[in-house]
Amino acid sequence: MAAEEHGEGLTFHPMDQFIVQPLFGDGAVGVFTITNSTLWLAITVIAAALLFVMGTRGRAIVPTRIQSIAELAYGFIHKMVEDVAGRDALKFFPYIFTLFIFIVFSNFLGLLPKAFTPTSHIAVTAILAMGVFLTVTFVGFYIHGMKFLGLFWVASAPLALRPVLALIEVISYFVRPVSHSIRLAGNMMAGHAVIKVFAAFAPLILISGIGIAVTPLSIIAITAMYGLEILVAFIQAYVFTILTCVYLKDALHPAH
Repeated sequence: MAAEEHGEGLTFHPMDQFIVQPLFGDGAVGVFTITNSTLWLAITVIAAALLFVMGTRGRAIVPTRIQSIAELAYGFIHKMVEDVAGRDALKFFPYIFTLFIFIVFSNFLGLLPKAFTPTSHIAVTAILAMGVFLTVTFVGFYIHGMKFLGLFWVASAPLALRPVLALIEVISYFVRPVSHSIRLAGNMMAGHAVIKVFAAFAPLILISGIGIAVTPLSIIAITAMYGLEILVAFIQAYVFTILTCVYLKDALHPAH
């Protein structure tokens, strides 16, 4: 808890937890600098790989807990891709499944004490969102050619409104990676910041002399926020993945 006493009172810094710092030394962060973000990105990849290595190693008829988790995750995303984007989108299932697993592991591991949450940084989520944007755009043009531009032409609208709607559709299409990335990063950052604010209330209350009786309220608030963050960690991974499926459906079936 970053709480410091100054001449004008106590201050704490809930945003300090998002600072990218070198893992070794105190120098500037460069392109090849190993940082706390780099470390937790690696931990996320290793943890996800271990889950599926351990979960698929035995392939027991009566599954173990790890195998059950792996199978549930696989079935959940497989059904999502098929239901939202169609059976012809299942060829992209490995990519979408990898996105979901990476995001959900990164979100949950970021809830551990002293952990760093890579998905709270727009630099990480923007790369993920841009990858989705470029993939679906390439797929759309590869399959349909110039007919993919029909995605922006609302044929069911009155003729006079179609050019205006086309402009709106083009703008909304290119805004997709922005909203896709900001939604995930913003929610993860906001939740972690609020938890730290509530966590700072307890020592501040005690030091200010209001009394021990108020401290349990802060603890209850922290517990409630932590529970909410667990839910948000999964929901944000789900939202990012289902939006990817929606964008892929537009690429495979662009006609309005």
